[in-house]
Amino acid sequence: MAKMTLPDPLSRRHLLEAGLEATKALTLAKAYLEEGREVEAIDFLSAAKADSNSDAHDGLVELQRAAVERGDVFLMRLASSALGDEPASDTWQSLADAAVRAGRLRDAETAQRLATAGG
Repeated sequence: MAKMTLPDPLSRRHLLEAGLEATKALTLAKAYLEEGREVEAIDFLSAAKADSNSDAHDGLVELQRAAVERGDVFLMRLASSALGDEPASDTWQSLADAAVRAGRLRDAETAQRLATAGG
């Protein structure tokens, strides 16, 4: 199967602004994820989720899980925002612990603050 050509930034913006059907949005999201471009995939997962697409929801939950494992506050905030939820204090604490192990001290500090503040 041929590899999908991903849209350039301006085309991506136009696609998202025009409104995509869920299947096309999910296809693009998966292509971005295959390229390791998680942040860009979130916009398309969010667009697919707007049509109550459970695969898109599951993809965003998986990105939250990956964020906790890597200690990545930025990814957690984006995925959580797309889901419309705020991680619990224990989730932020787990992310902070993983960030310390990964040497991501700024992320660890932010996650610890969010855990203490309750999100």
